[in-house]
Amino acid sequence: MQHRLKERLEAELVGLDPSDPQYATRAVDGMLAAGRALGASDLHLQPTADGLELKFRVDGVLLPAACFPAKLAANILARLKVQAQLLTYQTDRPQEGRLRAADGEVEMRVATFPTLYGERAVVRLFGRGRQYQRLDDLAMPADVLEGLRRGLDETSGAILVSGPAGSGKTTTVYACLREMAQRAQGARSLVSIEDPIEVAVPGVAQAQVNPTAGVDLSHGLRSLMRQDPEVIMVGEIRDRPTAEAALQASLTGHLLLTTFHAGSAAETIGRLLDMAIEPYVLRSGVLAIVNQRLLRRLCGCARPNDDPDARLGLPVGRVMAPVGCPSCHGTGYQGRFLLVEMLSWKAGIAASHRSDEANRSQLAKAVLDRADTSTLERIAALAGMTSRWQGACRAVENGLTSPAEVRRILGFSGRAAEGAKNGGSSTA
Repeated sequence: MQHRLKERLEAELVGLDPSDPQYATRAVDGMLAAGRALGASDLHLQPTADGLELKFRVDGVLLPAACFPAKLAANILARLKVQAQLLTYQTDRPQEGRLRAADGEVEMRVATFPTLYGERAVVRLFGRGRQYQRLDDLAMPADVLEGLRRGLDETSGAILVSGPAGSGKTTTVYACLREMAQRAQGARSLVSIEDPIEVAVPGVAQAQVNPTAGVDLSHGLRSLMRQDPEVIMVGEIRDRPTAEAALQASLTGHLLLTTFHAGSAAETIGRLLDMAIEPYVLRSGVLAIVNQRLLRRLCGCARPNDDPDARLGLPVGRVMAPVGCPSCHGTGYQGRFLLVEMLSWKAGIAASHRSDEANRSQLAKAVLDRADTSTLERIAALAGMTSRWQGACRAVENGLTSPAEVRRILGFSGRAAEGAKNGGSSTA
């Protein structure tokens, strides 16, 4: 379904005259402009034996776009490196740099890496985050949004935004920071330590790690504690030292925001326990865990599919199938939406309209008892949490996405999908 996109871009990019002295400049400018026009989050330049392959990541999926001749690959990579202020002669080690679009609207991060057939480059486009400045822009479920906002009003504790890579965690955390900065109007001390700083947030003192100076996330966080902060954002918890320092901050009168790689809200607890974080620290310090995924939204060209096999084992009735049209570049999807589950055992932050004190207490006790992920998910459901599977199935029923997209993002865990039948309202 991506052939139309490939044909169009090949005509625009590969059709350039290789003998033109400005060939590399025009090729790089053209591919960056095409990435912006497509709403891509990343641009991949992959060297192969046959040439330099160009791909765009659009709505989380890589779309092949064009292949430049191998003899021109070095010139194209060199031009991109010049724009990102990288060393063009250094091709045997990774480099990272930044560049900005001519209109100044879109900032891009460029990362190169040596491979068998030459340098590979990936360009991350940050400009799309401008669409999602505030929490209201993220279209979260009402109960999750309400609970998250109550958490942001707290003066201590940790709010963890978890999910796999590319699930929009950083976008959500930045939206939280903007929300607090706007509310506080300078009356609240907000700081961050990030690797790297992706977007500048007015009202927040943002710092970036500097390994050559001995400043990593954990050391930077400990230093920030002496800067009289009230709210601290840690770009990501990657290891035990950072986790310990972050959660300790949440226990000493600071509100902490951070991101964490985990497949579910309950799995977030399990992974932190595996890092040797004491259960009582999680029980006392964590206000809420927001786990999220991004699912592609069906284009208006989608059509009903009555074939039972099209459900792919999901407990759903109505199914819409992607078709493909010029508007969606033949993919059948346009844009993405957020799928969220929020786990909390704190009164006033949990989904209070469907939870009670007994179930919240049972959930907190399960954390102290180091319960496994499945047990935590079962108790969290009783305490009012709407699971990712429940939200995904409701999204399929409402025609927002397809079973194939749900399986692409959440996998083929039959047990988990079966659990979507049991209670819960939609996150979509």
